[in-house]
Amino acid sequence: MTDKYRSFTITHGVPRSPNRSMLRAIGYQDADFEKPIVGIANGHSTMNPCNAGIQPLADAADAAARAAGAMPQMFGTITVTDGISMGTEGMKYSLVSREVIADAIETATQSQFMDGVLAIGGCDKNLPGAMIGICRMNIPAICVYGGTIKPGHHKGQDLQIVSVFESVGSFSAGKMSKEDFECIERKALPGVGACGGMYTANTMSSSVEAVGMSLPYSSTMAAEDDEKRVSAAKSMEALVAAVKAGLKPSDIVTKKSIENAFAVIMATGGSTNGVLHWLAIAHSAGVPWNLDDIERMRQKVPVLCDLKPSGKYVAVDLHKAGGIPQVMKILLANGVLHGDCMTITGKTVAENLRDVPAEPRKDQDVIRPWSNPMYEHGHLAILRGNLAPDGAVAKITGLKNPVITGPARVFESEPDCMDAILADRIKPGDVLVIRYEGPKGGPGMREMLAPTAALIGKGLGESVGLITDGRFSGGTWGMVVGHVTPEAFSGGPIALVKEGDSITIDAHKLLLQLNVDEAEIAKRRAAWKAPKPRYTTGVLGKYAKLVGTASLGAVTD
Repeated sequence: MTDKYRSFTITHGVPRSPNRSMLRAIGYQDADFEKPIVGIANGHSTMNPCNAGIQPLADAADAAARAAGAMPQMFGTITVTDGISMGTEGMKYSLVSREVIADAIETATQSQFMDGVLAIGGCDKNLPGAMIGICRMNIPAICVYGGTIKPGHHKGQDLQIVSVFESVGSFSAGKMSKEDFECIERKALPGVGACGGMYTANTMSSSVEAVGMSLPYSSTMAAEDDEKRVSAAKSMEALVAAVKAGLKPSDIVTKKSIENAFAVIMATGGSTNGVLHWLAIAHSAGVPWNLDDIERMRQKVPVLCDLKPSGKYVAVDLHKAGGIPQVMKILLANGVLHGDCMTITGKTVAENLRDVPAEPRKDQDVIRPWSNPMYEHGHLAILRGNLAPDGAVAKITGLKNPVITGPARVFESEPDCMDAILADRIKPGDVLVIRYEGPKGGPGMREMLAPTAALIGKGLGESVGLITDGRFSGGTWGMVVGHVTPEAFSGGPIALVKEGDSITIDAHKLLLQLNVDEAEIAKRRAAWKAPKPRYTTGVLGKYAKLVGTASLGAVTD
């Protein structure tokens, strides 16, 4: 390897750069300066179960780097605990943390002249943040998912974090005893790992595996199982090989491989946040990718997996059934996956999947065969209309009929809406509008798991619509439409809706429509005034000034 620490020597004519002394202080010997230096972006944190099991993975990667002839340099990255901050002002920092993670990885890696980086993350924004930073730098890199949580159990039912949120609605509606409510809260999360359904963390780990930036099978492993530690070590071995071969993210993250990622998101029933994050990752990689591409993939790919939140199973069940490689092989065999895409293993997708059967095992029903899908088309529909001229995202799995027309119930923030739901002021047929929660207006584009889960718990998931310029948790399902753009703070049409206006959500027609005369809409637009920013200083103030529209990924550069 080229010695990165010679510049001082060349300039000043001394035999050793003082920069080397800094590294000798942490154990470097003479021979180590000729080895590749690989960073370990360590997302370990005791703030949440998603990240609390990461340190052993980082240690395994560190040891594997040394054994492979490289020198590791470990540094920390932050996380935001979505499940704890959900429904609070703290949730505004969640999407912001994606950019902080990306910036931190870029800053540490580039300032120290690292030859490659292995990024380990758990909670929702960890992997998309890592991927944004990795694609910006375009040096050899690999992602390691911290692993999924195992389900809790109560009265014969598997539990996960969404069970707790939905129990709030059930308990407040008198459909659940206090004893059951408290038992679910205690038993839902039995150990470490990220939320167990095909929510955002597992959606991103699965799609990062599909795009080729993590090892096969690694995205659905349980955090507590030993194979996760072994996979972290093998990931470092793959990274060192990529450094020596000069294999870079730009060789892997292409339009075709992002199509592969979205084929997997559709097939597994993944989170709406996959839309937002892959728009941002594509931006950082310089790959053209937009909402029309996502709708195109939805039309091509059926939902093959019966996974929560709208289905039956969790990620560990998917892993036992064959994991993401099994899903990918079905997609490849049916012509909706690009087998010639390169991956971090140094092999193509088709080569990685060579020994995987084209049909799922018959002793499981987590993964359906192509001939018997859960749904004929993908579940993430891109809606447009006079309420969302730049697009919105609807998640339509689990619904008998994803169409509703009803009166608008307008709320200027998520907490106001939650109060109305719990007070039984929301009736079947209503269409809830939660606005000024977009990237700029929130700021930070809060997730709406609390109100959507409360609607499910109260039995209103099929009969009440909800639209917002904010986001939804990966655990959300129901008649919901998020990422409405332009957002209210930027003067989007969602800002002009009045209480009682008729609104239509029609996923069949891909329509989000305010049923109000255009002359009246124009009159309201002329009278509308932009509100003052909620934050003008600090992290949220800076973010609000920089962030762009959700229809382009809510990026800050």
